[in-house]
Amino acid sequence: MENYRPEDVLALWFPDNGHQDDPQKHAAFWEERMQGGMHETIETRFVGLTEAAAKGLLDHWAGTPRGRLALLIALDQFPRSLWRDTPAAYAQDIKAARLALEGIENGDFDQLAPWEQTFFHIAILHCEGPDHLERVDRMGAIVDRVNAALPEPIRGFAELFSGQHERVREIIARFGRHPHRNKVLGRISTPEEEAYIAAGDFPHQRKVKTDTAAS
Repeated sequence: MENYRPEDVLALWFPDNGHQDDPQKHAAFWEERMQGGMHETIETRFVGLTEAAAKGLLDHWAGTPRGRLALLIALDQFPRSLWRDTPAAYAQDIKAARLALEGIENGDFDQLAPWEQTFFHIAILHCEGPDHLERVDRMGAIVDRVNAALPEPIRGFAELFSGQHERVREIIARFGRHPHRNKVLGRISTPEEEAYIAAGDFPHQRKVKTDTAAS
């Protein structure tokens, strides 16, 4: 196995470009990660690492807070680029959610910057299951903690993060799952889900409004 390092994941996902000090740069940070801007890089540079993470070969990374963060990105975010539009995109969600929940409980979460912490919240909301709504509700307090820690230049993103959380909660409360995955996973959609899918207002595809973020 190649010498995969957490630092390689973190250097890619969290660039040292001052995005936390500039609302426009921070909006671009989120747009790139949420709107497919990382697909090509993952497909060309991180195939082996993503596969190694999925096979459990990088589990030892979770021994440190930043290693856990890197593993979380490799399990929750990278598959959505590398294996998009296939069931494999979601195959690591349970493991990623457990990794995130454990990190919140053991204090690893507290050692990270708020924009890094947000990916713990994302992984937990991504993961479907019978306790999905319960987990979403538990994460409400986490969103508040993340928002309170945002530095002044990007404090305006608190409203955006809270709004995104509430939108996901609304969807899980209505459907108990993420209906936009139904076709990929071979699931039959209910009439209500079909209407939701046709509307296409999916949380993960929402654009970051830089004017709101900068307020």
